[in-house]
Amino acid sequence: MPVIGWLGGASAQAAPNLVAFRHGLSETGYVEGHNVTIEYRWTEGRPDRASALAADLVSRNVDMIVATGDAAAKAATSTIPIVFFSGGDPVATGLVATLARPGGNLTGFGIMVVELMQKRLELLSQLVPQAKVVALLVDPNDPNADRFIRDAQDAAHAESLQIQILRASTESEIDDVFASLVRSHVGAMVVAFFRQREQLVALAARHALPAMYVQREFAAAGGLISYGPSISAAVRQLGIYAGKILNGTRPADLPVQQPTTFELVVNLKTAKALGLTVPPSILVRADEVIE
Repeated sequence: MPVIGWLGGASAQAAPNLVAFRHGLSETGYVEGHNVTIEYRWTEGRPDRASALAADLVSRNVDMIVATGDAAAKAATSTIPIVFFSGGDPVATGLVATLARPGGNLTGFGIMVVELMQKRLELLSQLVPQAKVVALLVDPNDPNADRFIRDAQDAAHAESLQIQILRASTESEIDDVFASLVRSHVGAMVVAFFRQREQLVALAARHALPAMYVQREFAAAGGLISYGPSISAAVRQLGIYAGKILNGTRPADLPVQQPTTFELVVNLKTAKALGLTVPPSILVRADEVIE
């Protein structure tokens, strides 16, 4: 059977993504354990482990690598097909030559998570109009960190808000960042993270801090509000691309896709706990309201 190497982040939070990936894969005729094998490697929230894990998959001569983090896989092989899931602009970061003709051994999905910062701050400002200082929490190890910061600064200027940049990567650093907020005047926060979901949502609740997230799973876990592309739709597409490549299509012939579905999710239970009234202008636009 062909073998797919899966290079992912935090394994405990990956179950919905794996379900979506397997659905996409099955649409091309492949079922895990029946006519394809998947070998899983997880960074467990430590991006510094990605290079060694990618090299391990290459050494096992897998038929393809599906990477939810992209740079390490590209550095590990120029011959094994790679289907990536990138949070930034794949052309700007040098992953592919163009979206239409990626070239080389890579193709995949660029989810445009960075480009939505203006809309996130606009929504957060409507939801928490009394907040004049907004924090951006970003992982300095994220390859998109600089773009997150730059776009957040531009968006804050457009909304006449002050922006405070907070950097953290490990669990203890995230704890320290929230502890430091006691001494600041931050009235709301944008959390540019895809991992540490339970910790971040719990800390925001403990500190009674309204927070905007980039992924619906955070709002579903108790976060206040999220706005971003549908991750499950993107990962399902990765499964379809993986199946097409197993069937003989070259990665270079599959255009890099970008999202067409964006989700605004509001958690009314959390809003009530924070003493916030969600304006009708947000509720009417919400794709999902959690009560």
